[in-house]
Amino acid sequence: MNIKKITSFLNSKFPFSTQESYDNSGIILQFDEEIINNVLITLDITQEVIDEAIEKHINLIISHHPIIFSGIKKLSTLKAQDRVIIGAIQHKISIIAMHTNIDNSIDGVNGRIAQILNLQNIEILKPLKNSLYKIITYTPNDYSGIIREVLFASGAGQIGNYSNCSFNSLGEGTFKALENSTPFIGQKNSIHFEPETKIEAIIPNHLLESAIQNLKSVHPYEEVAYDIIPLQNTNTQVGSGIIGNLEKEMDPIEFFALLKTKLPISIIKHSPICTATISKIAYCGGSGSFLIEDAKKQKADVYITGDLKYHDFFETENTIILADIGHFESEQHTIDIIYDVLIKKFPNFAILKSGINTNPIQYYL
Repeated sequence: MNIKKITSFLNSKFPFSTQESYDNSGIILQFDEEIINNVLITLDITQEVIDEAIEKHINLIISHHPIIFSGIKKLSTLKAQDRVIIGAIQHKISIIAMHTNIDNSIDGVNGRIAQILNLQNIEILKPLKNSLYKIITYTPNDYSGIIREVLFASGAGQIGNYSNCSFNSLGEGTFKALENSTPFIGQKNSIHFEPETKIEAIIPNHLLESAIQNLKSVHPYEEVAYDIIPLQNTNTQVGSGIIGNLEKEMDPIEFFALLKTKLPISIIKHSPICTATISKIAYCGGSGSFLIEDAKKQKADVYITGDLKYHDFFETENTIILADIGHFESEQHTIDIIYDVLIKKFPNFAILKSGINTNPIQYYL
């Protein structure tokens, strides 16, 4: 198997186009079209992880956090991160990062926690904007069913919990086939009037290119007319954080005890408890202070994340409980998510979870 096949599948599940602008998800290091023998999945790439890959003869590492975030001007063996990169190159170990693209998926890091806590009525806490388009095309009436099905199969027409959504209107199209054309209908050098169906459907940006290719492959016209319109609508399936309800209200301390057991985690740093019971839970793996206001606006009783600073805890205004469970701890299930989707798709391929705990923070209890 080559890296392109694995990357293409991961992109179909957690599109790299949904990553944040500062991020570097995708292929970090690649060696031509070298055959991938096996895969090691980790949260971070450290020297210990590289050593583990070398020992197990692994030539592809998939990590959550990118080992390279921005351009590299020089490499030095005096720096730990540079030694990791150099070691991967020396042993021809390819690297893929699955960072904010998997964070921003409803089936990603935050969605997995919602499952673990058995949250109900889950929604993206801050849906992604500017990621949807409307695709519009025109087809002879007899071909409208074929065109719709191709667009739906390409990922168009998905709105929340509904699929195959489109708007169809009847009209009349005109065209004149010129001398070098090969018209499907009508005569050359003569204007033709054709009863047509206008088909409109929403599609996410990462599926747009393939949808256009598929449309052209089945459309009867030699020149396919279509419009692409960017939308301001939010994509409810993609974005930061998640929010949902517990099955039943709980005492805050009892909930914290449940959280420690379910995730599991060893310590919770939290703001003053300002409510007798909690029901609505907001969650964001990693560094989530940027979503505090969103959690408050959606009236979450508690917002769980990592990397909160001292002054972040003042933002509660006694309306919400902030709970910091740690960066590593809040994202530790990412390894399982990547493993689960890969093993389901490639059941006969060697896919391993790293045995290295890469958490750089230790606790004295």
